[in-house]
Amino acid sequence: MTGPNEITPWHRRMMTRLPRWLHRLILRFEALIEDRVAEFARSLPAGTRVLDAGAGECRYAREFSHCHYVAVDLAVGDADWDYSRLDGVADLARLPFRDDSFGAAINIVVLEHVRDPRAVLEELSRVLAPGARLLLAAPQEWGVHQAPHDYFRYTRPGLRWLMQRAGLTDIAIEAGGGFFTLLGRRLLDSTLYFQGGWRWLLFPLAAVLGGVLGILLPLLDFLDPTRNTTLGYVCTARKPSSKNTPMEMSR
Repeated sequence: MTGPNEITPWHRRMMTRLPRWLHRLILRFEALIEDRVAEFARSLPAGTRVLDAGAGECRYAREFSHCHYVAVDLAVGDADWDYSRLDGVADLARLPFRDDSFGAAINIVVLEHVRDPRAVLEELSRVLAPGARLLLAAPQEWGVHQAPHDYFRYTRPGLRWLMQRAGLTDIAIEAGGGFFTLLGRRLLDSTLYFQGGWRWLLFPLAAVLGGVLGILLPLLDFLDPTRNTTLGYVCTARKPSSKNTPMEMSR
């Protein structure tokens, strides 16, 4: 019921047609997620059993080519997606795996699509082996997508609470940009409203203004040190290997 980065068809076309350097300037939150997934994958020893919970079209499978990658999804997201690469179709709140059976797990922009996020986090914690890590990305300021299966948006305290309730520790939460990255993204997305009929006449102006400001505005994020107004968050957490006091981090 998910997808990699939950992008719209418009963003999907942009990602496939633009040079990679320009893609990273425009789709900054998506680029951050890609970087963190790649770093997470590189940190895992060869042969690690990795669960991609909400894998969609298994976009991140290549990052885990050195691991035993297992992809599950409810497969009710975008109707035109190819779910044939999944290893199983499953409700993330009732995973068909034994306790402590994975050395790592990822859950990438999925949590907004589940009706019971607490149950999903508890299931992910259950199937992780002691000491195993979770990488999770979730949106805060994001348009409705994959309706009707789009239920929630998340704040930093909300994500921390959910992970703590699932028994996870060593929680680190990274914002996907601040207020100005969000504002720039909204200006880029405004070009969507200048397509069709007479509106195409205004599209070049909207594209130039939205494009230039959308790329430059994130440079002002230093003015927003808290980054509480953001597109979303990338989080890491660990299943305890002992009963030591949890240590939490946030940045």
